[in-house]
Amino acid sequence: MPMRIGHGLLLAATLLLTIIGGPAAAADASVKARLDARGVKHEVDGDGDYKVTYNYAKEGRTQLVFVSGRTETLGGFIVREIFSPAGRVGKDAIDGAKALELLAESRNNKLGSWELGGDVLYFVLKLPDTLSGAELESAMDIAAQTADDMEIKLSADRDEL
Repeated sequence: MPMRIGHGLLLAATLLLTIIGGPAAAADASVKARLDARGVKHEVDGDGDYKVTYNYAKEGRTQLVFVSGRTETLGGFIVREIFSPAGRVGKDAIDGAKALELLAESRNNKLGSWELGGDVLYFVLKLPDTLSGAELESAMDIAAQTADDMEIKLSADRDEL
């Protein structure tokens, strides 16, 4: 009998870990609530990030923005990332000179900076996770507009991100 209980506990623990830590990361419901309250249409990607597509109809362009589905804690701050892709290394005009220009631009930005993630150039805002829905939406607007403007500069008006 003890052997069956042990197997049952092992099976239950395995199922619980599968549910909690499955392949797709769980998205933070607080982000969903804030986006829903603002009427922002979104989807959750495989990483658990909230993906929003901005539509700049007048310019005939779109821009992706992501809100991280998880937070990170550093020095007592709970931080969430908002990020938007602007270009690809090797495909767009991102070389050493452009990297130095982006670093200088990051120094002048009041919110956000340029970062590379793999071969993708992102505009990233790292903000305390105490943002209201309106503040989160405003941060997303800043990320989308900044990244789309850079994508135009880098890709000669190509609209892939």
